[in-house]
Amino acid sequence: MKRSNAPIFWLLFGAGGMVSALIGPVLVFITGIAAPAGMLLPRELLSYANVLSFSQHWAGKCFLFVIIFLFLWHSAHRIFHTLHDIGLHAGLGAKLVCYGAATTGTLVAGCALLRLGW
Repeated sequence: MKRSNAPIFWLLFGAGGMVSALIGPVLVFITGIAAPAGMLLPRELLSYANVLSFSQHWAGKCFLFVIIFLFLWHSAHRIFHTLHDIGLHAGLGAKLVCYGAATTGTLVAGCALLRLGW
């Protein structure tokens, strides 16, 4: 049998789907509704100083990187298979574009997080 790399992409798709389903709505609520409106959370929670200190801490960097990484890979896999479902069988070209964008986004996010300092 020929070996396939499909399980790796399905693993990233599944993990990204789980994270986006469980954590995504909470992130949208906290960063888009609750903190800016002052509901349940203080307005200064998302101040520049607080967000910068969160993103400079090692745990904050890991959290942000994992969220960005899994969201990007989940969306890349979903877009690739949606293209296939609507009849665009681009093959290797579509894989390179979809997964290349996810890889590039992951590397850019990692570099940006590392440049923030400790």
